[in-house]
Amino acid sequence: MKALIIDDEKKARHVLHILVEENCPKITQIFEADDLISGVELIKKEQPSIVFLDIEMPEHSGLEILNFIEKEVYNFEIIFTTAYSEYAIQAFQLSAIDYLLKPVRPSQVKEAVDKAIAFLGNTQINKRLAELKTSLQASNFKKIGLPNADGIKFVNFTDIIMLEADGMYTNVSTTTDGSILVSKPLKFFVDILNDIKTFYRPHRSHLINLSYIKEYIKKDGGYIVMENDKTVSISKDKKEEFLTIVQNIG
Repeated sequence: MKALIIDDEKKARHVLHILVEENCPKITQIFEADDLISGVELIKKEQPSIVFLDIEMPEHSGLEILNFIEKEVYNFEIIFTTAYSEYAIQAFQLSAIDYLLKPVRPSQVKEAVDKAIAFLGNTQINKRLAELKTSLQASNFKKIGLPNADGIKFVNFTDIIMLEADGMYTNVSTTTDGSILVSKPLKFFVDILNDIKTFYRPHRSHLINLSYIKEYIKKDGGYIVMENDKTVSISKDKKEEFLTIVQNIG
């Protein structure tokens, strides 16, 4: 039996590869892809029975897989890997889709694979993915999972003051848990929070929650002071837009 791991993080692919090898004897070949498009090509070429699919990837989310492939033509089960919040986890359960919550544990892998094998050929993946997308977009989806050194911290969108780029990491300032260093680049959060209108990117290194702006200072080219007293620069090309937005808050 063949399996495919689609994940943009090399370390995550490597860990999952080893866990599958050690705990799932029915799987004899494991392929890897670092993005959705190359993963789709491997599905067409190798026709795996099980696809481990990361949701949070650059360019294309794992949820977009059916935009690139006709599921009915290929007989495989999807096991999502994710660091999403508890609300998303509920959505997976309601949609009867298997998932692995990062960091992945051996027992989880074995159980998910056994369940996927049992489901093979008897799934309604199109319907379940549609239900999942609807659940993720529902108004009660108000938390995000922040992977950090200790595990995953679940934080309400409304409790995030600002996010600051730190290389391939992001410092997330919150009202409830202080500052959290997250092993994701800022662009990841820009994409995830794109539809939440209270978040704004005044500078390439910062994403701020407009609800927590304390002050705008004109001097030194103009900068923002947040409620946690951190200052945020404003790009020249964003200044006019920013001032228009804040003048209409309230």
